[in-house]
Amino acid sequence: MNRPENSDGIPAVYAERRARLAALIQRGVAVVPTAPEQTRNRDSHYPYRYDSYFYYLTGFPEPEAVLVLIAGEQSRSVLFCRDKDAEREIWDGHRYGLEQAREQFRFDESHAISELDAVLPKLLADQPALYCHLGSDARWDERILKCLNAVRAQARAGVAAPAAIYDVRTLIDEMRLLKDAHELGIMRGAARISTDAHRRAMSAVKPGRAEFEIEAELLHEFHRCRAQPAYSSIVAGGANACVLHYVSNDAVLSAGELLLVDAGCELDGYAADITRTYPVSGTFTPAQRDLYQMVFAAQAAAIAAVKPGAAWTAPHDAALRVLAQGLIDFGLCQGSVEKVIEAGDYKRFYMHRTGHWLGLDVHDAGDYKRDGEWRELEAGMVLTVEPGCYVRAGDGVPPHFANTGIRIEDDVLVTESGHEVLTDAAPKSVEAIETLMRG
Repeated sequence: MNRPENSDGIPAVYAERRARLAALIQRGVAVVPTAPEQTRNRDSHYPYRYDSYFYYLTGFPEPEAVLVLIAGEQSRSVLFCRDKDAEREIWDGHRYGLEQAREQFRFDESHAISELDAVLPKLLADQPALYCHLGSDARWDERILKCLNAVRAQARAGVAAPAAIYDVRTLIDEMRLLKDAHELGIMRGAARISTDAHRRAMSAVKPGRAEFEIEAELLHEFHRCRAQPAYSSIVAGGANACVLHYVSNDAVLSAGELLLVDAGCELDGYAADITRTYPVSGTFTPAQRDLYQMVFAAQAAAIAAVKPGAAWTAPHDAALRVLAQGLIDFGLCQGSVEKVIEAGDYKRFYMHRTGHWLGLDVHDAGDYKRDGEWRELEAGMVLTVEPGCYVRAGDGVPPHFANTGIRIEDDVLVTESGHEVLTDAAPKSVEAIETLMRG
């Protein structure tokens, strides 16, 4: 796993993030656990994925770990983790252990995770506030409350428990929303791997192949590059493309259909998220081309609206006007653009918004509104731009448009001067797609 290093070989960016969080807290204690391992069946676990908040602050990849950050005049960070265990390492592989974890990840203290219940009440004693995230895991909630009650039990000895409890995610969300240089370096890597995977998938498509065979091409490229899927890939041919979260990926592709592929890799914790739609036979039909060009133009308008100071809704609004006009032109909606948008008539064919934040999570952390108003875009934010059009058969839909699902999605960084499309190398114009598929 790649990690930023200073000249001493010690990850620096995570310690800097902890210092920033401590400065925001000023006085108090933040407690951030990583995710637990999840059992798949009997003696088998799902591949382990750390908690994004914990990893953002630590870079520590192992399960059974908790960060405690004590903010004050002399802030310090404490890691609770698994100790070295020669027998378990024979079965499960390397463990950092207390000393190596403290030194390599630049913590001030480290303790065995088995000591958490005994040590944490001491760290909470006489602190004014606790910052944690209650409500995500009932077992963790119970553990935190037990530690708080252990502090409260010392009240007659003059020990005070934190009087206030805050959601630490509120502070970390704002930090995560603006990507630093280290994060952007990884995200560009994830984008590069994912665009290569989409190109590979396009080259493999032909009538008679199954959706899961195309998914296998994506997975091959992800794993070849030391990455993994960031989410369950959508590989949807024909009418399946009109199911927004289709993940069965088990149908056979037919000539004349479109194939919608929504897939991105996760590299060192960071996600890419790309959607491309292309013809199974290698050439768009006239009707498919018309709808595709409409979505293509909507995405271009939306991307052009991504810039510092623009409202979060600006890309969506720009895409929506293009889509509404196109739906009118093709006879799928009636009336003016304003009427189609105001009445919501377009929602029969376009029922989702045009993007979301992207980062450690595919739908990444960060509020979309502040004080009731859509927030403005700032340099360092990364968002997806993904308009679509989904025309199901029936209800007067012209047969040449029926069962056509199209979505085009890219990952876009807000820069000081405008934007950068991180995933632009994945072909998306009609000409580029048909040229690649011709081989």
